[in-house]
Amino acid sequence: MADCLPTYSRAERDRRWSLARAVVAAEGLDALLVYGGPVGTDTYFTNDRPGSVVLFAGVADPVQLVRSTVDDIDRCGDDLWLRPDQIRVGDDPAPLLTEFGTVGVVGVHPAQLAERLPRTRFRSAWIPLLRAMLPNSAEELALVDQVARIGDAIAAAMRDAARPGVAENDVLTAGLDEGYLRGAQPRIHISTGSVACGRSGWSHRPHAPRVLADGDVVLAEVRNALALKETRSQVAIAIGEVHRDIEAAVAIARACYDTGLALLRPGRTFGEVAQVMEKTVREAGGWTARPMVRSLNPCGLVGGFGRGTGDFTGQVYGGEVRTVGADVALRPGMTFAVVPHCVLGGWMASLGGTVVVGADAPIELNALTAQLLRA
Repeated sequence: MADCLPTYSRAERDRRWSLARAVVAAEGLDALLVYGGPVGTDTYFTNDRPGSVVLFAGVADPVQLVRSTVDDIDRCGDDLWLRPDQIRVGDDPAPLLTEFGTVGVVGVHPAQLAERLPRTRFRSAWIPLLRAMLPNSAEELALVDQVARIGDAIAAAMRDAARPGVAENDVLTAGLDEGYLRGAQPRIHISTGSVACGRSGWSHRPHAPRVLADGDVVLAEVRNALALKETRSQVAIAIGEVHRDIEAAVAIARACYDTGLALLRPGRTFGEVAQVMEKTVREAGGWTARPMVRSLNPCGLVGGFGRGTGDFTGQVYGGEVRTVGADVALRPGMTFAVVPHCVLGGWMASLGGTVVVGADAPIELNALTAQLLRA
């Protein structure tokens, strides 16, 4: 049975519309045009299905463009935020933009519109909007908390399913079943027996899923979502006694996690957190293969990684990937995936979960997966 979920009020709608209007004013725009997609930036303003176009102009209520009348029919009975008179059928905003001098655009490249309306100036407004959206409201955080609880239930179901003689896909199925039974929409990548923590080989080439044995570690990334609010957990499950390098890598990853928690406070910058976390693993003798911290709700800030990889792997490929959004100051209500990992001697350990920046201290939402789980 699906868990009982919090809902959004009209006050939450008005708060979000005010954020959009504030971006228009602060950036010297005449209008803001938001193209939706899988991440649902349009849904943030409509409480409707993703894939529409939303226009904010001055203090007027926003206008939504939907692709077909079927989209509009689907609205019946739903608690949506726009009135019928605010909705247009069709996804071409050009006729609505002719009177504006400067339009901020989110979701498409400005050049795609500039060719059709040469007298209108278009520029990207994603970064200003991202900064405005990153601090979640109390209503949003209530939903994020619920998503995180389900994420922990998914991790626990995977732990309970993992044992010698069980195939990887059976562990994956246990996690997916738990999430869907609770009304969530989880996506899980799972792997064992490899440094690469991501999709298992059987998900993209023809061979059977691996069967677990004593000494294995199941590594899984759980991306759980409800109403486009997301949490992430890095699940690590030990099957019996594992290699000593795995235990050492777990200790380093946990130290990295604790370092990230200590820095996730108002007044710090995202870049400080990412830099110190990466440095913690490197100075302990490990190396990193992917970001260890990133923003959620919305995504956009991504920690750097890969510095010194060649020193450990002896390979010439790779290189450092720099942090995106390093200068963004942390504010209460921001949500992050704090998911450190460490590779030692050909073995990888990863752990962590979702953390909220609190007024005085970080709030851990997935403490269960901030440790090595034992099957």
